[in-house]
Amino acid sequence: MGNSVRKGKAVFVDPTQVKNLQLYKAVIEDNSNKSPEIIKYKSDGNEGSEWKKNQKTALKIKLQEFIGSSDIVIFSKTTCGKCTKVKSLLDNMNTPYLAVEIDQMESSQRFEEVLYEHTMETTLPSVFVKEQLIQYDEIITLSKDGLFQKLLESKEDKPRDNSYDFDLIVIGGGSGGLAASKEAAKYNKKVLVLDYVTPSPTGTKWGLGGTCVNVGCIPKKLMHQAALMRQALKDSHKYGWQVDANTVQHSWEAMTDSIQNYIGSLNWNYRVSLMENKVKYENGYGEFVEPHKIKSTSSRGKVKYFTAGKFLIATGERPRYLGIPGDKEYCITSDDLFSLPYCPGKTLVVGASYVALECAGFLAGLGLDVTVMVRSILLRGFDQQMADKIGEHMEEHGVKFLRHFVPTKVEQIEAGTPGKLLVTAQSADGTEITGEYNTVLLAIGREACTRKIGLDIPGVKINEKTGKIPVNDAEQTNVPYVYAIGDVLEDKLELTPVAIQAGRLLARRLYGDSTVKCDYVNVPTTVFTPLEYGACGLSEENAISKYGEENIEVYHSYFWPLEWTVPARDNNKCYAKIICNLKDNEKVVGFHVLAPNAGEITQGFAAAIKCGLTKDQLDNTIGIHPVCAEIFTTLTVTKRSGDSILQSGC
Repeated sequence: MGNSVRKGKAVFVDPTQVKNLQLYKAVIEDNSNKSPEIIKYKSDGNEGSEWKKNQKTALKIKLQEFIGSSDIVIFSKTTCGKCTKVKSLLDNMNTPYLAVEIDQMESSQRFEEVLYEHTMETTLPSVFVKEQLIQYDEIITLSKDGLFQKLLESKEDKPRDNSYDFDLIVIGGGSGGLAASKEAAKYNKKVLVLDYVTPSPTGTKWGLGGTCVNVGCIPKKLMHQAALMRQALKDSHKYGWQVDANTVQHSWEAMTDSIQNYIGSLNWNYRVSLMENKVKYENGYGEFVEPHKIKSTSSRGKVKYFTAGKFLIATGERPRYLGIPGDKEYCITSDDLFSLPYCPGKTLVVGASYVALECAGFLAGLGLDVTVMVRSILLRGFDQQMADKIGEHMEEHGVKFLRHFVPTKVEQIEAGTPGKLLVTAQSADGTEITGEYNTVLLAIGREACTRKIGLDIPGVKINEKTGKIPVNDAEQTNVPYVYAIGDVLEDKLELTPVAIQAGRLLARRLYGDSTVKCDYVNVPTTVFTPLEYGACGLSEENAISKYGEENIEVYHSYFWPLEWTVPARDNNKCYAKIICNLKDNEKVVGFHVLAPNAGEITQGFAAAIKCGLTKDQLDNTIGIHPVCAEIFTTLTVTKRSGDSILQSGC
């Protein structure tokens, strides 16, 4: 059940009783959802202070959501005479309103305390018109004079002369937008965050936090971890553990439930953080209607207007589709996979991006039959030697690759969860093949969410082909008061930590005394394929292009993690290489590693590279034995020499 905006009493569920954020959102956002699972938290007199604080925070957020959910909101009690009178007046005027009956709430006393702190009024009703508190006496007077409708009209969201509602409006509630908004609020600026998730073609949507938190880095890494556990179970026999393979089973539903519950807690924490930092949040789709004016449209179609002196575009990207028959009807993307309510079964992954290979990797690691359909090369933009080694490792561990093919049609031949799909594909030479799969996952790239937010109204230029926004080195667009960060930027790295750093530094430059700009050079990253790939700096191809092949030296080696030696697997599959500039004291300009925990290895070396790391400094660093990262302190073989790099012991 949920709340309804109508004449008369609203129906309630106490948000502090809802098991997690997803269930909470089901209560407050969508009447059509089935009743969520409700559990009873402790409610005796011995509640801890932390519980009381969390409950109060939930009620504050709930209060804000009520106030913004309707043009007229009445906080009342069923036993209150004045409350009844106000509701009767509105009924007689045939004016819709949301009535919040506090005495019907589980936490009525605490909600009333929160309401008092907000209004500083000790009596009910508390009536909000267009989010502004209106006194009881004023309502009675206006209704007698027949002027209440004028009050509604006068409270429209119109900018006053030479002033704005906010100093900064951020369009997009992902990691970058949230970081920028909270940083700007530290300088006592009025900040609004607009965030709205347009459901995917299959209907998937999610909460505050953007791609990384909801359908990217976080669930991806957790599912990768689930797959690694399967390998660890296999290895455990050689370490003396007796595990009956017949009793070890994986539950896709249990995994996704656990991951989604964790993501729900992150959504909630972001919402709380915005409130605590005094950043206004609207769950609405933001688009320009005037150069300094934004329209926000909620999922229920409610429209609000806001103005600001400055704007930040942080809308991120969404997955592309193939544009072939059946793609949106029957295929899924990474937007859908991480909350898929059933095991995907035999899966075709279309694409060669890091998203494609990561998803294919953990699905295969969970024991599924996985095929990757690749149009050209793997991991375009990454070091191609490393990309090829990743592909080889995945093939050795059961992932099948269909190279130089693209799908041309997807048909459903059997409904179900999962059902059965027939995929027709074609190669460049015209060869046609077909195959049956339970699930088709598209991972062919992403499209910037910039084309439908009215950027033409203030005159912000975008790349018409990609939708990306060109900016200067201060993240400023061609329109001086409009800025952009994150994945929507043209020719910038599409990484969550980059967006966060850029957002914080931008806010400090706009509202503080800082002149520090985001450094997009030598940014480390990791691809979480079954054998993880960490990188920082230039690929070998780019180093050759920049410095010339004769001016670089590549030191490299295979190695064998000690923990893999006892189960005797994957000998000489892990690989390390550094690319050095011979003209600059053999300064390290590229760092690459294929290894377990590659991200943990790469992070530390990235700091050293930022400080100007040289090959001599690496050689003079004592390694930690026995760990994978020590290989970088003992690299002696160059590619130019052609000597063997196979390792036979520790």
